[in-house]
Amino acid sequence: MSASKSGTANALGPDEPERPASGAAPDPAAGSEELLAALLDGMDAALCAFDADGTITHWNREAARILGWSPQEAVGRRGFAGWAVRRADAGEVEGRLMAAMESPGRQVHEFALLRKDGGRVLVRTQSARVLGADGRPAGLYCAFSEVHARIDLERSISLSEALFDDASWGVVLVDVDLRPTVVNGYAARAFGSGRTAPLGRPLGELLVQGVEQLEGALHHVLAEGPPRALTDIWVTLAGGADGERRRCWRSGFLRLASPLTEEPVPLGIGWLFHDITESKLAEQAADRLRFRSGQFHRAGRAAAECEDPMEAATVCLDFALVGFADHALIDLVEPGDGIRLVRTAATATGTPGPCVPVATGGIPVGYAPGHPALQAATRGTPVRASAPAAPAQDAPPSAADWCRARRWPEGMVHALCTPLRSRGRTLGVATFLRGPTRPAFDRPDTLHAENMSLLTATALDLAALTAPE
Repeated sequence: MSASKSGTANALGPDEPERPASGAAPDPAAGSEELLAALLDGMDAALCAFDADGTITHWNREAARILGWSPQEAVGRRGFAGWAVRRADAGEVEGRLMAAMESPGRQVHEFALLRKDGGRVLVRTQSARVLGADGRPAGLYCAFSEVHARIDLERSISLSEALFDDASWGVVLVDVDLRPTVVNGYAARAFGSGRTAPLGRPLGELLVQGVEQLEGALHHVLAEGPPRALTDIWVTLAGGADGERRRCWRSGFLRLASPLTEEPVPLGIGWLFHDITESKLAEQAADRLRFRSGQFHRAGRAAAECEDPMEAATVCLDFALVGFADHALIDLVEPGDGIRLVRTAATATGTPGPCVPVATGGIPVGYAPGHPALQAATRGTPVRASAPAAPAQDAPPSAADWCRARRWPEGMVHALCTPLRSRGRTLGVATFLRGPTRPAFDRPDTLHAENMSLLTATALDLAALTAPE
């Protein structure tokens, strides 16, 4: 622990080491001291050392930065009294520091030290004794750092542990190859796996759908930085007994860079997300209900302005089709034995268009027994139907056969048949059809179709009453 007291803080020997005489071997001790001095100056923590008498022998660059005392001013002083510590506190501070020479291990203390400009700074110290060649204490070293910096570090570590333990948001660390490296408990439950199962796997193995949008967001973060706002990402996860699960994750992203390099080196991405599926679905349902209520109101007003009741009926279906279905048909009940339906109005069979009357000469549609339209007319209640699942390879196209057998436009895979009721009678059936890009009809869809069918049935009843004999 002994060193020249006239040296600098970043050297353990003289300021200008003497050059060896020509032909003389270099002194290995001088090289070791220079290496040690360089190591001490490169430390992130402030460090000073004392000999057995309490005289400062080492004072590195970080200690000079924190307290403002240069190495030349610090090395060689005895203790901290009167310059780095107030004289009133010097005895207690030095006593607690030097006590480390009497016991093994490290001792941790907090002191208020004086800066060169007169300010005070609270530091946390770790001190330990240094033994000489004879096994006796030869001095001690003291590493210290500002308490607020230490507290900031502890808070950062504590925050990281809390986030990766069981935070109320999902937290996933993704490396530059877009593979998860750390997954917290919330995220593991969202993926439907343990915390280690997703690690190192491509995101495409974890998500059935939505991986393109997610990877696009991650690439953007790596290249441009995090987006200004949160992003809602719809994903579909492969499920177990419950099948595939479609979820909406409100996501935020952070680009991670190493703090230990001069140039920012990307370490990956911090991805935080929260499952908002339920609220998102409720929001979509409210928007859909608001839109359909508006369509119902507009359809009623438009129908009231039509002089021809049949035109009013088709106008109502036109308003019902917007955002709801691809095609619509109106089949009226033909008087006679049993229930026979006659095509009265329909949308174009090619590209979707307005619903217009159809001239069939009163010839009934050749619906086979058990047809959904016949069931709706017989029961007086809506009937939903969907084409069977995709057939095996080289098998006939069952969806096309399904449409053809029911005399519906090609390409339709979902149907909703609603009875047209007025004055306690079933006048006919309104059929709404959807293509493969739309989901099957659900209960809210059925309620909307029934409401629009009420307006249509009223107009058709009026058309029958006003028709010439």
